[in-house]
Amino acid sequence: MNRSFDITLKNRAILHRFLVDFSLSQLNTVPDGYRNSIYWNIIHVVVTQQLLVYKLSDVPMLIGSDLVDAFRKGTKTERDATQHEVEHLKKLLFSTIEQTQKDYDAGRFTSYNSYTVSTKSTLTNVEEAIEFNNFHEGIHLGYILAMKNSIIP
Repeated sequence: MNRSFDITLKNRAILHRFLVDFSLSQLNTVPDGYRNSIYWNIIHVVVTQQLLVYKLSDVPMLIGSDLVDAFRKGTKTERDATQHEVEHLKKLLFSTIEQTQKDYDAGRFTSYNSYTVSTKSTLTNVEEAIEFNNFHEGIHLGYILAMKNSIIP
């Protein structure tokens, strides 16, 4: 699983660059034809990873239910993020994956509640969840890269 965690961390580094390089206004912009902002897409991947890996393994998540409720599948950008929230997200991008790897290595994920994702694949264990999460994060990176062209002329 080390390779899967490495892929996640590399993707998160790319996402982090958006949080660093883009203004707060740009991070909060919902371009025409889109439903969500760059900020929403980035925090959504953090929330989804926690749901897929921790929640479905019956292990307490590393984030609060307020974030889950606001950024889970089916939600949309409801308000602008603050600079403080962006700074917090910069930390969560890495701390959640680093802790997940520690928890995985320590054997904390001993059970898993099967879950069928939107692609109709059924996840049956935490390893499948970690692997699918990389696919999911890649989709959202793709959205962000497309959105970038609408935000920066």
